[in-house]
Amino acid sequence: MKALTFNPATDSFLVREIPIPKIGAHDVLVKVEACGLNPVDAKISLWKYMVPVMNEFWTPGLDVSGRIEALGDAVRRWKVGDRVLYHGDMFRAHGGFAEYGAQDAAALIAHPHVSATLAASTPCAGWTAWRALNDKLRATAADSILIAGGAGGVGGFAIQTAKLLGLKTVIATCCAKNLTQVSQLGATHAINYQEEDVVGRVLAITEGLGVSTGLDAVGPINDILVANALTFEGRMVELVSVVRPERYQDAFMKGLTFHQLSLGAGHRNGRAAKERMLAAGRAFTELVELGRIKVPVLDTISLDEVPAALREMLKQRTRGKIVMENR
Repeated sequence: MKALTFNPATDSFLVREIPIPKIGAHDVLVKVEACGLNPVDAKISLWKYMVPVMNEFWTPGLDVSGRIEALGDAVRRWKVGDRVLYHGDMFRAHGGFAEYGAQDAAALIAHPHVSATLAASTPCAGWTAWRALNDKLRATAADSILIAGGAGGVGGFAIQTAKLLGLKTVIATCCAKNLTQVSQLGATHAINYQEEDVVGRVLAITEGLGVSTGLDAVGPINDILVANALTFEGRMVELVSVVRPERYQDAFMKGLTFHQLSLGAGHRNGRAAKERMLAAGRAFTELVELGRIKVPVLDTISLDEVPAALREMLKQRTRGKIVMENR
């Protein structure tokens, strides 16, 4: 089959012919219709050391929309031909930038009644945004929020989720060219982080109090900005790295609370962890089906174009979502 491979020895991507994956008893083989691109795919050279065995045939690609082509011997819930959507395990070799992918049958959800391309744009970014606001921050209409990276995939979905939860003050950072887009998504205030004092603007908007919740979807210093913009006993979710309270202004005296979230950790921490990931997927997918969540910018590319797109993604200037289609 045709696939995009990553060579850990040279940190390079190559589109080539490799064998169709062999599946285990609890796996399914999926004929990939579409696969979303995410920063974690582009940053594989930074986390490759975490994988016990990674060779030159490693295929990345986590967010997969497709049809089940074959079942492992122990799979009972699914059948050949079922359309499915999943967020893959980054520690498994057979990802979605290929004609076929392999996935644990217990980590699938039924495909939503939308196109394969639209579906594949949602898991990593959308399910993460949903878990951040609902499971971690437990945000309600009484809250206000600062979202660092409002024009990206997670940020765009987080803005929409915040509005659905009834938050009246939704502040998001972005560059100048994305201010209109972020406002159209539902942000009540869009801050140009390149030219404005983010913390100062947040304090001005909130009459000196700060926001009750925050989300850093960008890194590497945005956790500091978000934390410093929190009000007394505010809560923050960090998505990019680990929190570092010693760097935050008055973190102890303000009684701040910090959370970390890795969506893919649901694959590696038992059945309950996997179910939390899938529950977020089902809830978010229902909103996508109903048209209550929109993909702000959706660009499609071919498999051959994925390497260049991943390299560009490392510059952290991606707007919305990019999805590979098997054409």
